Amino acid sequence: MTDTIFALATPPGRGAIAVIRLSGPAVEPALTALGATKLKPRMAAVRDLTHDGDHIDQALVLRFVAPNSYTGEDSAELHLHGGRAVVEAASRALIALGVRPAEPGEFTRRAFQNGRMDLAQAEAVADLIDAETSAQAKQALGQLDGKLSETYAGFRRDLLHALALVEAEIDFPDEEVPDNLARTAGPVLDRLADDLRRAVDTGRRGERVRDGYRIVLIGETNAGKSSLFNALVAREAAIVTPIAGTTRDVLDADLVIGGYAVTLSDTAGLRESDDPVEAEGVRRARLRAEQADLRLWVRAPGDPDGVAADYAQPRDLVVANKSDLGSIHTTSGLEVLSVSTESGQGLPELHDWIAARLSADLAGADFPALTRERHRLRLTEALSAVTAARIALDVAPEMAGDDLRRAADALARVTGAIGVEDILGQVFSTFCIGK
Repeated sequence: MTDTIFALATPPGRGAIAVIRLSGPAVEPALTALGATKLKPRMAAVRDLTHDGDHIDQALVLRFVAPNSYTGEDSAELHLHGGRAVVEAASRALIALGVRPAEPGEFTRRAFQNGRMDLAQAEAVADLIDAETSAQAKQALGQLDGKLSETYAGFRRDLLHALALVEAEIDFPDEEVPDNLARTAGPVLDRLADDLRRAVDTGRRGERVRDGYRIVLIGETNAGKSSLFNALVAREAAIVTPIAGTTRDVLDADLVIGGYAVTLSDTAGLRESDDPVEAEGVRRARLRAEQADLRLWVRAPGDPDGVAADYAQPRDLVVANKSDLGSIHTTSGLEVLSVSTESGQGLPELHDWIAARLSADLAGADFPALTRERHRLRLTEALSAVTAARIALDVAPEMAGDDLRRAADALARVTGAIGVEDILGQVFSTFCIGK
């Protein structure tokens, strides 16, 4: 990291302000060459920026001295007027001075490599930039504050404590250490295995907050699924006709309910059909129902009761649609909520019911949410190793030691404490330029 980088940190195009960030050892010479001199660290000052006799702009300039900066390096920000010509002139001047354009995520990668944050916190920066709901922002801020990293660090401390007990008996058999010292690590590993198991079990929660909770409307043809879909997304996204089987494919819409991102899916009506197109739509509907976090079984008066039998989960909801035309009878044991998309009756209650379910499924857990599949895979790997170590503890403590070291390595890879070169490119390639 001997070179100095720059990037536009505000959205490209015309705007009131454009901010260019710089980081690296040549920040001070570059500022001096542009005419931004006598800057006090962390204090904004107005300077006329020039290069080769050309006036670039009158800008607000801030300078940050290592290690007290976002990247941990000497850094600066040029707050320019937001015209395209001004930004391009400043960029050309910086390139002429030997400052190169940054790669995606390079500022945050340098912050990680300089110890300003760990890998889980760096991922939180990307999540915070991409956040579109209050729940996504709250989750990302919690991870950026280090809550998830603290949890992993606690797991790793327990591992190292157990490993120390095991290694003491192995490495110092002739010293004055208690008999069966390694076996005293058993309760520690039992508690740790329980914690890891609960963390893995709730791992999908964070991914759902980040990527969207999947709700699928499913039921017989002409039950009113598409009408309910349009009512929930508040626009005519799906075609609605009296003809049975109008919907042939899965139709998705993204919306926000109760502060959580939701992907709502309308599907083809479930029935046997000789039409190959409709049959494929039914197959896709069943597949999407199997993958859903929540199924809303839409039924109209007269629909058969058994349509949900193969795919319903105990916590799903039966939506009795067309309540203005009559009631339904069900023996499914599922909760039932009556609505009418024609009159609007019951729709606010349905919206509130979904919001309450989202809060129950996504907000409550003992551990900070795991936000990425990478985290969940490493925790699963650590749990497997801890389980193996616990079994080996009573038989061969030296084998338990190998398993515990494997578990510690798996946890360390989440925060980037060890062996991260193979995943750095994957993590930071998803960032925007300038971050």
